[in-house]
Amino acid sequence: MFIASKLLSFATQPLAWVMIFLLGGLLCMSVHRRGGVGLCWTALCVLLLTGWTLPADTLLRQLEDQHPPPVAGSDLQKYTGLVVLGGALEPGYVWLAHDQIALNDAAERMIVPIALMQRYPHLRVLFTGGEGEMVSTGPKEAARAKVFFDNMGILPQRVLYESVSRNTHENAVFSAAVPGVNPADSWLLLTSAYHMPRALATFRKAGWNVTPYPVDYQTGTSTSWTNYSLTRNPKKWHLALHEMAGLIAYRLIGRA
Repeated sequence: MFIASKLLSFATQPLAWVMIFLLGGLLCMSVHRRGGVGLCWTALCVLLLTGWTLPADTLLRQLEDQHPPPVAGSDLQKYTGLVVLGGALEPGYVWLAHDQIALNDAAERMIVPIALMQRYPHLRVLFTGGEGEMVSTGPKEAARAKVFFDNMGILPQRVLYESVSRNTHENAVFSAAVPGVNPADSWLLLTSAYHMPRALATFRKAGWNVTPYPVDYQTGTSTSWTNYSLTRNPKKWHLALHEMAGLIAYRLIGRA
């Protein structure tokens, strides 16, 4: 299933579609020029559509708005802690090369737990994340997370780590086996808002008593139809399509 998830990740990248259409068009030119030209034009149309912000934001917003966070100022005393999903740290080889903390654009997954732990001294963090790359070098993500929390001054006894999981399903299953963790307690589940529908369904399917705490929002309440970017929007398309396809796949195989 891990390899299948990586194939799904590739298949839900619109720029991969552009590459496939373009390559197919070039290969077809010598035997069927009209078909080859058609495939090349299809590649161009997909590329142009990928840069349009409105449809990408619309898909992402449907995911992000499904589970709002707890109301601002609400009391979190009843919760044991936060289950924090990995995905906010740069790969291990980046850490090794520069010997310093490196966060990516999902940094809220790491920053928000610190603010909540400062406000609520009873809260613990369970960080879950091994290595999601097919081929990896350097420390696992949980080890990198420990470096981050230690450098932020968080007491070591307030953070637990799960370092084997490679995907959301394994996050839920392997985290439940961490010593000192009781999934039946009340936990906050903290991950990116677009990932929350699949993560929440997966953790609850695995027996966790979790309340969503989405962070790392990618969209606002509305988007202008004139917004366009071939830098940002291919990633937005990928995030939305990957999560939607992933949720369908998880439901089909009984993981969500």
